[in-house]
Amino acid sequence: MNTFLKRVLILLSLIALGLFLYSIFVENIFAKRLSPKDTVEFKLNDLKLEVFYNRPYKKDREIFGALIPFNQVWRTGANEATTFETNKPLELNGIQLAAGKYTLWTVPKDSTWRVIFNSKQYSWGVNAEMKPMWDPNYDVINIEVPVQKLENTVEQFTISFDNSTDNLFLTMAWDDVKVAVPLKY
Repeated sequence: MNTFLKRVLILLSLIALGLFLYSIFVENIFAKRLSPKDTVEFKLNDLKLEVFYNRPYKKDREIFGALIPFNQVWRTGANEATTFETNKPLELNGIQLAAGKYTLWTVPKDSTWRVIFNSKQYSWGVNAEMKPMWDPNYDVINIEVPVQKLENTVEQFTISFDNSTDNLFLTMAWDDVKVAVPLKY
């Protein structure tokens, strides 16, 4: 084997080893995520909706009013900012939401949640001080929805679309709480 080929193989081996070590010690890509990523979709005729979010677990913690303080903006999940995307205009409580991609923020309260659709795209949900990266200057829709108390505990934060009654809702549930945002298309 010639010297040039040996050097190329050694260099490629070192690069591969470096990437492997980086993935283990820095990104830890082989470890199970504490709040796994998830994407939920809803399709009906030519309407397509998609939510990307991270799903934290309850883990015997008190959630709303403790881990997630009342009356403060929450990134609505964990890690990256939660996004909501629609390819068609929607109506939310009489307010028009244009087709596009939005970040989804909430302000949990005891009996209602404020749900905020924000036009700015954020790389992460919180800054270094663990404060939401949300900028209210980009709020497009800001609505209040009632809290529904659940009989059973939802262990992992869950966002879904509910069209079971021919009325479409964006639902969010965790612990013993559920909220449903009405969507008209």
